[in-house]
Amino acid sequence: MDTLSVAVAREEAAIGRQAIVQGWVRTRRDSKGGFSFVELNDGSCLANIQVICDGDLPNYETEIKKLSAGCSVTVSGEVKPSGGKGQSTELHAAEVTVHGWADPETYPLQKKRHSFEKLREWAHLRPRTNTFGAVARVRNTISRSIHNYFQEQQFLYIHTPIITASDCEGAGEMFRVTTLDLETIAAKETKIDYALDFFDRPAYLTVSGQLEGEIYATALGKVYTFGPTFRAENSNTSRHLAEFWMIEPEVAFAELPEDMDLAEGLIKRIFADVLGDCSEDMQFFNDRIDETVIATLESIVASSFERITYSEAVDLLQKSSKKFEFEPVWGEDLQSEHERYLTEEAIGRPVIVTDYPSSIKPFYMRLSEDEKTVAAMDVLVPKVGEIIGGSQREERLDVLESRMRDQELDPQEYWWYLDLRRFGTVPHAGFGLGLERVVQFTTGMTNIRDVIPFPRTPGSAEF
Repeated sequence: MDTLSVAVAREEAAIGRQAIVQGWVRTRRDSKGGFSFVELNDGSCLANIQVICDGDLPNYETEIKKLSAGCSVTVSGEVKPSGGKGQSTELHAAEVTVHGWADPETYPLQKKRHSFEKLREWAHLRPRTNTFGAVARVRNTISRSIHNYFQEQQFLYIHTPIITASDCEGAGEMFRVTTLDLETIAAKETKIDYALDFFDRPAYLTVSGQLEGEIYATALGKVYTFGPTFRAENSNTSRHLAEFWMIEPEVAFAELPEDMDLAEGLIKRIFADVLGDCSEDMQFFNDRIDETVIATLESIVASSFERITYSEAVDLLQKSSKKFEFEPVWGEDLQSEHERYLTEEAIGRPVIVTDYPSSIKPFYMRLSEDEKTVAAMDVLVPKVGEIIGGSQREERLDVLESRMRDQELDPQEYWWYLDLRRFGTVPHAGFGLGLERVVQFTTGMTNIRDVIPFPRTPGSAEF
């Protein structure tokens, strides 16, 4: 007798097999004919498997008829054809073992539907719901797709530090890491002496693994990181998290065109894999969350991304008859409403915008010949706008040092980063893709807090 997942047991190929299926009860209903129907789910797929429990089972009256949502069981029996709607198989139980009970009076996930906001209070239980089980499976497929995409192109997966002394973005919104007794320091109103701290200097949770990724790219050629990053931005919105996961490839001997090709290929690969491997879950999101998600993903996979410069984008926006909340002005960053207009109305497909003003971009982006723009690129998609941000990196030592000073950064604090330009510098490029943004876009979920298992936001770190 084999142990099967619900997903496998639901397949016609399983008919006739003696099987063990384990999971959690979703519902139970009793028949007047002296048997019960138990809907069982183990998280392997969206659908449940129906278990037929005959009244002659030894624990039918004492346990099976008391099963309710949330109870955990192991069922042994035969997989048989089912005449029930929406299912090709069912499991006829020969033995049912109850492992854990869930009091229907106190178990929160009964038949009543709860809002996503309410379910955030039960982050330890919400994976048992259809929506969050589907989110987890899609997130898993996206993660696997990302690794496969890079591995198949001979990228090396590297692990960059979570604790860092460098601010990649220069924004200053970083979480500090310390072993100092802050209460004592505050009580004495003394100045912080970092010589007494664990790292002998200010240290932070990383906002990006890019700078460290460049170290390995300039030694090993093609690398990517995939790990947690942190922002101490006090933004209580549906698009921001304090902890999130980033994918950041870096490629030596590559310039901006190759960077754009890599980004476009990654987006298409992710969406194609999700459509192919998560069809049941995607149909659920299409039916229950956003009726356009499948068509949107199919359109992006089939499309060729338009490529325009920032100046061309601003010109399109300024010539538009559409009224924007923020007036498009050359030299200012594009707002989400501008990005969505470009993809949804002006061009009608994904857009890669390049050559942004140097004044609004970080020091590490390569300065163009006009000295007004940098070799940056943002990938924009319908409904959300920017989904990838990247650039060709500045490989010229003198220009990089000048850019640092312009942004009031001390080059001496980045001596190791400058060494990459002193010793065998090469053109190189890369980008960053936020995993949660991709999951949110793929599923149609409106709040980013609902596409990460345990959201970290201002005032929220309970689980």
